[in-house]
Amino acid sequence: MRITTRGRYALRATLALTVLGKGGVPVSVGDLSEYEDISPIFLEQIFYKLRKAGIVGAVRGPGGGFFFTRSPEALTARDILLAAGEKLGDVPCDKHVDTCNRTYCCPSHRVWVDLNRLMNNYLESLTLDSILQNNPS
Repeated sequence: MRITTRGRYALRATLALTVLGKGGVPVSVGDLSEYEDISPIFLEQIFYKLRKAGIVGAVRGPGGGFFFTRSPEALTARDILLAAGEKLGDVPCDKHVDTCNRTYCCPSHRVWVDLNRLMNNYLESLTLDSILQNNPS
């Protein structure tokens, strides 16, 4: 698995939205950009994907911005990464299962399948709210 900059920034930006958008208040891309020191253009691209996935909604005009369509207690790190376009199921061995003639006799195959399962379960267990509650700062 490889998490891209887009995935890392998507998680950072949604955590910032959780902090800045308490009570469902829309938060502008400019405010999120400043808070996380991420390019506003890149954030627009990320939030387009998050909006398309139904994770955030948007309000236009003065006082507008992005807001969550579900509570941060219900949104997981896995939800955010998948919405941002990360391919969490990509482990080296699973990419070529249909064309690999060693799948059923290869001892390392099970390692990659188990790693993928553990990683997805872990990301599914982390809600945005729980990440912020466990933040030492």
